[in-house]
Amino acid sequence: MKHRPVALLDACVLVPMPLADTLLRLAEPPAIFDTRWSEDILGEMSRTLVRRFAKTPASAQYREAAMRKFFPHALVYDYEPLISEMSNHPKDRHVLAAALACKADYLVTFNLRDFPATAADRTTVVGPSAFLKTLLKRDRSAIEGRLREQAEAIGFGVGKLLDRLAQSVPAFVEVLRSRD
Repeated sequence: MKHRPVALLDACVLVPMPLADTLLRLAEPPAIFDTRWSEDILGEMSRTLVRRFAKTPASAQYREAAMRKFFPHALVYDYEPLISEMSNHPKDRHVLAAALACKADYLVTFNLRDFPATAADRTTVVGPSAFLKTLLKRDRSAIEGRLREQAEAIGFGVGKLLDRLAQSVPAFVEVLRSRD
């Protein structure tokens, strides 16, 4: 049996709904990867939904509560003492500290420039397209099946779902479509 990767998801990949929905569906049982996040990350996600995307505080809290409910083991604890040891961008030190505390295989973020290789030598920092392409190589049929389920659940065809995902993860969508 292959090792199921552990991925810490940064707030920036949890904000865009199509991408967040896809990532969370891939982490649902039977999980394709194990997801992790911290209190700081959840707080940042909620604040961003309210401040930048005009979601109501109740809507942001609803998403956060659902994530806590459906992924009770995702929360990373005891990472705070590591924050001061991190050498990446100060605003994202808590993210790297959480990834290291939970021994994440991947830290998934759009903010790659905030995590230089020297600061993140114990976890692989990747963008969401690269992460999803890695998962696709591991089990394409499972990924495609989850995407079909996602499209059906939200009342879209797979093509329309891929169009929406292409706004956040174009390289991943391109690989999926290249097989069609």
